Amino acid sequence: MQKSALFAGPPLRTLACAVLFAALSLEQGCTVGPAYVRPSVATPASFKEAAPAVAPDGTTWAPASPQDAAQRGAWWKIYQEPELDALEDRLNSSNQNIAQAYQNFMAARAQVSQARASYAPTATLQPAATRSGSSFAAVGVPSRGTRFTSNDFNFPLDVSWEPDLWGRIRNTVREFASAAQVSAADLANKRLSEQANLAQDYFQLRGQDELIALNEQTIEAYRQSLTLTEVLGRTGIDSAQSVAQARLNLKTAEASATNLRLARAQYEHAIALLIGEPASSFSMPARPLTTALPEIPAGVPSELLQRRPDIAAAERSMSQANALIGVETAAFYPTVNLSLSGGFQSALLQNWFTWPARFFSLGPSVSETLFDGGLRTATVAQYKAQYEGTVAAYRQTVLTAFQQTEDYLAAQRILATQLEQQKEVVDAARHYYDLAMVRYRTGVDTYLNVFVAQTALFSDQQSMITLRVQQMTSSVQLIEALGGGWDTSLLPSEKDVTSSQD
Repeated sequence: MQKSALFAGPPLRTLACAVLFAALSLEQGCTVGPAYVRPSVATPASFKEAAPAVAPDGTTWAPASPQDAAQRGAWWKIYQEPELDALEDRLNSSNQNIAQAYQNFMAARAQVSQARASYAPTATLQPAATRSGSSFAAVGVPSRGTRFTSNDFNFPLDVSWEPDLWGRIRNTVREFASAAQVSAADLANKRLSEQANLAQDYFQLRGQDELIALNEQTIEAYRQSLTLTEVLGRTGIDSAQSVAQARLNLKTAEASATNLRLARAQYEHAIALLIGEPASSFSMPARPLTTALPEIPAGVPSELLQRRPDIAAAERSMSQANALIGVETAAFYPTVNLSLSGGFQSALLQNWFTWPARFFSLGPSVSETLFDGGLRTATVAQYKAQYEGTVAAYRQTVLTAFQQTEDYLAAQRILATQLEQQKEVVDAARHYYDLAMVRYRTGVDTYLNVFVAQTALFSDQQSMITLRVQQMTSSVQLIEALGGGWDTSLLPSEKDVTSSQD
């Protein structure tokens, strides 16, 4: 029976329920406190940024239609990168942040078992054997009188049980079960976050490899330009200033390449940390970024409520806060305790466990707080406010999920267009550089034009690689924002987390 009023005294039928069913089943008691109903949240019909967009060249870009199977399980396999697959497998088995989150979940499950222990009676056994002698002064006899001594052999067994008449224990179990589900969702969220971090670091590292390779090509071009400028300078066609400018360009490019290796080393060390290996013993061979951008289905906004583990954690936090209200509401009602004491007691050891030495005591007790200065009322008000706070946090989490998904959908759409534009920029810069080199070799122009053309081409090529890396990392962020193939069916049920632990 569900009791909706938080502060009312126990009605007659509730008391009758207690008297009639106290000695029967724990599950037949009454449960006070508000029933939990998941609050509603407004969800748009579709993602705004997922609508088809027309690129400058007239082509239409739009995400693929929803295909949940494409993101199930090992979501990173969508990139078809065996090296990334191997790294993700190592992360799933060796990442210490994931291991810590898993142990937090196991501790939360153990707390559920601790709460469930209150369903059962408590039995204590405290056997004792004592020999005592009385004081002469206490019995009023001369100091040389006979001392009175006695033996006491006691074997008591005490059993007490508090029937869960008002659902205090049931609400406590539900509170800890919800907390365990929060922990399970946190574990899934931590695993997704670490997997996404690894994928982003992987593409960043490959982007650095691509930039280093571009710098090496540029250094070779600058070196050839310096050689040509020196030859033309010796023949009087070019000036010493052009030679100095060519040498400056070469040294600048060499310094830039050195700095790029620093960033690459840091990404490599970050990957080692994520897969649980010492950075000193981990290395990855250089390889350019050749991964093709996959099509990522976005689905509809309402699916995010089932896909994201952080939303599941926020929802379970509301259930936990709601159960706390029921726990404290039970304090308004009488507490019934059934106790049984029995055992054997004798002054003689040989008669200790004989039938005449037996004793027992059996009876119920009822306690009720008559006045507490408003403590219980204030505590319930506190838990109600905390519950409303979790509702606000849940809705904020949902709004954040919509925002992140829209952000990364927009990034995918806009970066796709920008990359097409940047390809045209690079082609134009290369054509301009080729023309400048022809005119320089034939003596029509000075080296300054070549320098300008080389610098523009190098900068545009760098921008192209940077955009490509940004596109790949934002695709990882989009998959993470969509839940990485996770859904609430993977969250352990309340029955799962309340099952007995080994």
